[in-house]
Amino acid sequence: MRIVVTNCNTTQEMTEEIVRGARAAAGPGTTVTGLTPDWGPESAEGWLDSYLSAAAVLDLLRTYEVPYDAVVMAGFGEHGREGARELVDVPVVDITEAAAHFACLLGRRYGVVTTLERSCGQIEDSLETAGVGRNCAAVVGTGLGVLDLGDDRRTEEAFVAAAERAREAGAEVLVLGCAGMTGLQRTVGQKLGLPVVDGVGAAVKLAESLVTLGLTTSRVGSYAKPLPKQRTWGRNGHTGHIGRTGG
Repeated sequence: MRIVVTNCNTTQEMTEEIVRGARAAAGPGTTVTGLTPDWGPESAEGWLDSYLSAAAVLDLLRTYEVPYDAVVMAGFGEHGREGARELVDVPVVDITEAAAHFACLLGRRYGVVTTLERSCGQIEDSLETAGVGRNCAAVVGTGLGVLDLGDDRRTEEAFVAAAERAREAGAEVLVLGCAGMTGLQRTVGQKLGLPVVDGVGAAVKLAESLVTLGLTTSRVGSYAKPLPKQRTWGRNGHTGHIGRTGG
């Protein structure tokens, strides 16, 4: 089984960290390939970055020529998952949605601990769109930027402090609210005394399950294939149809 994991930003080091987490979760016989957009924001923090990131990731999937069986979109709360489901002919699993589904199996209400406070509303909207928002007790920011997450000690301290606020709001399960936090669940889970879900690992396991069961996106209604028309991609004015779509 071949899974591609798309980073939502152009920072290659973060792609590598995400891939390490994805491979740790993957089962035997699953290969994981990380994809980094050629253009877009170096970190996605806010609405502008998110929409720019979504277009860059869709362009990346449109032009990627190597066959694959599923896509994991590793941007927490970022846009683009619906467009990707129209674009490719294989299952597309977003880490935001995957983490929330896992959390709902482990407790009545969950909380998300993310990076900057400015991302909280965007994550709440993403959870609502995915139909898992009603079980979310709180989305809490750590005050750290995405590119600050390389400082392990600082990240862990900020996460634990934010997690306490989420637990006070009623969270029984915690979700890592950024793909750059992958791996943190191993160090904070016992300290906090409640389950911590990593969206990258959750998305990989869901993608594997969908492929194993032979399931993929419905083409009836919302996720029908894009209408055939001329589309111009990027400032170079490249015009073309949809590229390879997995398989």
